[in-house]
Amino acid sequence: MTLRQRPVLITLLVLLSLSLLALPLLSVAPNRLVSGQPLRLWQVAQGWLLLLPLVALWLGVLGRVSRVRAVAMLLTVDLLLALLFWLSGEAASTLAQGGPLVRTAFGSGFWCAIACALLLAAETIRSLTARSAGRIGLNLHLWLLPLALLVSGHLDTLSLLKEYANRRAVFNAALGQHLWLLGGTLLPALLIGVPLGVAVARSPRAQGGTFSVLNVIQTVPSVALFGLLIAPLAALASAFPLLAREGISGIGTAPALIALVLYALLPLVRSVVAGLQQVPPEVRETARGMGMSPWQQFWQAELPLALPVWLSGLRVVVVQTIGLAVVAALIGAGGFGAILFQGLLSSALDLVLLGVIPVVALAVLADAMLRLLSAMLEKHHD
Repeated sequence: MTLRQRPVLITLLVLLSLSLLALPLLSVAPNRLVSGQPLRLWQVAQGWLLLLPLVALWLGVLGRVSRVRAVAMLLTVDLLLALLFWLSGEAASTLAQGGPLVRTAFGSGFWCAIACALLLAAETIRSLTARSAGRIGLNLHLWLLPLALLVSGHLDTLSLLKEYANRRAVFNAALGQHLWLLGGTLLPALLIGVPLGVAVARSPRAQGGTFSVLNVIQTVPSVALFGLLIAPLAALASAFPLLAREGISGIGTAPALIALVLYALLPLVRSVVAGLQQVPPEVRETARGMGMSPWQQFWQAELPLALPVWLSGLRVVVVQTIGLAVVAALIGAGGFGAILFQGLLSSALDLVLLGVIPVVALAVLADAMLRLLSAMLEKHHD
């Protein structure tokens, strides 16, 4: 931990303290149709336990700067996160004795405290290691204890888990549809974007026109682009019944995939061009001097050096596609967006969260895996 990080850590600790002490940790309602009553820290059974890691974090930040103290702070954040989930499950189990319809939900203080604790852990991890793989692993390990509580069934009486239990089949179908939209976008985007990027990188004159077109596509709002594709695809399905039998129509998966592929092209092509442009000219000259053909130069000399930059672009595409696939539910493409919009229409916050949280988790996991792969490639290259 460095002295320069202390203002950031102190600010995060102030926000964490305010989240726990000034905002409701949970809310309880007699059923899902009634607004919940807030429960603050002192109203939650054994809620005082959260004060122990909070005080320990303040002592860690205000004490002497050292690596050991930073490790202790990270372990304390682990404990704080585990306590937040454990106390929530305990409170929900106790309140559920009032009837099967009682709903105990996470309050604003819980979500703010989780966010501040994760940011605090990220800042602490930055001081512990400069390696990307190490940072990713330490950030992911924070979720081991909460996931253990989830798998053990300790959180099953929370309203969010009740919504999942009631819609397990719908949730699983939405997960499959979301992953299908992601895979169905990445494959054609790579098949189009990588060759286009290589061609544009070889021809500087074509860069201006290509990026102008891709920039225009990127500036069109997603809902508008989905709407623009409805009419031509519906006309095609009407003119060619075979396409309609294959599932291509004005609504559904087809317009969603076309729009998502179009959105993916700009960051993908830009990363391919940037990756090839940062290959040192000396590498190309050496490859030519060794008698390599143009294809061998690309495959054995340019590609290994450009691949980390390409993966950075692919990471942007994956996270962007996971998010935009939510909006695709508006035209019948399914996915977690269908659950989210159903929750919005019925004013059911837990149902909204049931659609939002998996999307965030998918984006974070995909980003972490691609970051890790990029770090491994850079390390291998070095």
